[in-house]
Amino acid sequence: MRSALASLLGTEPDIEAAACSWRDARSRARSLQPHVCVVDADCPASDRVARKGELGKIVASASGENSDCGLLVLVNAERPGPLRRAHEARALGYVDKDAPPQRLIEAIRQVARKERYVDEALGYGFLQAAEIPLTQRELGVLSLAADGASIPEIARTLHLSTGTIRNYLASITRKTGARNRVDAIRISQGAGWV
Repeated sequence: MRSALASLLGTEPDIEAAACSWRDARSRARSLQPHVCVVDADCPASDRVARKGELGKIVASASGENSDCGLLVLVNAERPGPLRRAHEARALGYVDKDAPPQRLIEAIRQVARKERYVDEALGYGFLQAAEIPLTQRELGVLSLAADGASIPEIARTLHLSTGTIRNYLASITRKTGARNRVDAIRISQGAGWV
């Protein structure tokens, strides 16, 4: 997809595009110092990066000392979790992944001018993203549980007691309307929260 996107953007006379993987993003961003970083928020690698808070660091690397890089995120309107994480990373532009290519090109130009761009198709997704019932800490606990960590492992990782983790998991189950922890993980993954 990166190559196809770079090819599409390369046909525009005023846009120069370079594609890179998440592994190379920080170093490439430092060397290229782009005006706009386009990120697919739904791909598993970017989702892990965003959950760890690295998305902002990549954009900061791209900005360097002399320029400002705008973050433009490709999102799916039905998955409010990645949309929320993109907002927390201070994305300047948001484009629905199902939008026509011309909308992406328009968004890139607008973000390059340091103007906010929000795809009209994402309005309801933003409302859903604002209504995520879980706190950041609960999302962190649930994310570790979704990765298969046991309660003691989660407690060690977060430097909390096992009783506190059990309380978080009970709260998560209640807030998501789930039957149990596995159901809460399924619901949360379906919504893109974790």
